[in-house]
Amino acid sequence: MFWASAELAAIASKLGHIPTVAEYHEAMGIVNKDNAAICKYLNFNQIDECVENAKGVAA
Repeated sequence: MFWASAELAAIASKLGHIPTVAEYHEAMGIVNKDNAAICKYLNFNQIDECVENAKGVAA
């Protein structure tokens, strides 16, 4: 059994094996390059559809 971050698990899933350090850094380079676009979707308060759906929901 291995403990891993979500990023490592996703890369391992894509590759079909636990990545080498070089494979991990290569894959993370792609993620980091697109970081702004990827992370936008983690900020639900900045997505119009999510904001509209949240209106009227009890806090």
